[in-house]
Amino acid sequence: MTEERALCRLEEIADGKARGFSGVSGGFMGLLAVRQGGRVRVYVNACPHIGVPLEIMPDRFLDGAGRRIVCAVHGATFRIEDGFCLTGPCAGDSLEAVPARIDAEGTIWVPAEAGA
Repeated sequence: MTEERALCRLEEIADGKARGFSGVSGGFMGLLAVRQGGRVRVYVNACPHIGVPLEIMPDRFLDGAGRRIVCAVHGATFRIEDGFCLTGPCAGDSLEAVPARIDAEGTIWVPAEAGA
């Protein structure tokens, strides 16, 4: 079995919102999680254009309508469902998806080395 680490409980991310998380100890890439109902999608917090974090202010990953992930540096927009870049300098690329699962107690788990 692959080692995992807990990000948080599902209820700690408001429905329709996103939250950022630190990377692994010694790593420099964090993660972002977007909640849609009982589902969460997790990505490495790095724009595929040049690898900068997507948000300038903590947990500000989504557009005003909450429909797209946005790179605050380049203005690139990404689908929440799969991280595919729709507009911007990295159009056609995708965010790096991280496998995530939610256990029976509502804790979100990702691979231990995700974002390393």
